[in-house]
Amino acid sequence: MAKVLVVEDEPAIAESIAYFLRRDGFAATVATTLAAAEREIDNADLIILDLMLPDGSGFDLIGQARRSAARAAIIVLSSRDSEADRVAALETGADDYVTKPFSPREIVARVRAVLRRAARPSPSAAAPAPLPLVVDEATRRAHVNGQKVDLTRVEFDLLACMLAAPGRVFTRAQLIDRVWGDGFAITDRTIDSHVKGLRKKVVEAGGDADLIETVRGVGYRVADKPGPAEGGG
Repeated sequence: MAKVLVVEDEPAIAESIAYFLRRDGFAATVATTLAAAEREIDNADLIILDLMLPDGSGFDLIGQARRSAARAAIIVLSSRDSEADRVAALETGADDYVTKPFSPREIVARVRAVLRRAARPSPSAAAPAPLPLVVDEATRRAHVNGQKVDLTRVEFDLLACMLAAPGRVFTRAQLIDRVWGDGFAITDRTIDSHVKGLRKKVVEAGGDADLIETVRGVGYRVADKPGPAEGGG
C-alpha cells in the first residue's frame, strides 16, 4: 500500500483528497503545515504539496524531499498557475503540477501515474517476463499472446484498468468509478456482463479463461503470470 502525504493548509481540501486516496487503496496522511510535513517526509512514497503554507514555502519541502533517503515522488497542488511557477517547481524536483480548482479523482489518477513512472526499472535492470495480456492505451489495441483482441470501449477500459496493477483485485465499485465515473447508475450485474464478454473474447483469441480471474465476493483481477498462458478453461 503506497503511502501518500497530503500537505495542504485548507483542511477541507486536504481531507477530500485523503478520502479519495484511501477509497482507492492508498494510505493517506494529512499535514497542514510545513513543520508537520517535515516530520512525515521520510515515511512517504509520494507527496501532494501546496506551495503556499502558513509557516513556509512548499519549495523548501521539495528540496528536503530530494535530499531525503526516501526520495518521495512529488505532485505540486497550487493556485499559482503561471508558467514560471510550473517551471520552477518541476526544475526544483517536482514530478507533476496541478492547479486549483481540481477534481479529487484527477489527483488520484495522477498519483497512480506518477507512482507507475517511479516504479519503472532502470534500463540496466533485468526486464520482467511479459504478461500474455497487453494493452496499448495510445492506440487502444489489446493483444493476448501476440494475437489481437477486438474489444468494445468498455471492455478495453476494464482491461486497461486491471492491467495497471496485475494481480491486484479490483472491486466492482472501483471498476465502475474508473471506467464510468460519477453520475452513472451502473450495477454489479452490468460489470459482470462486460467482464464475461471480455473473458470470452480473450479465450476466442487464444488466451486462457483464467487470465481474468473472478475473486468471489470481491471483484476481478488480471493474473500476473508471465509468458504464454498454459492450459485451458
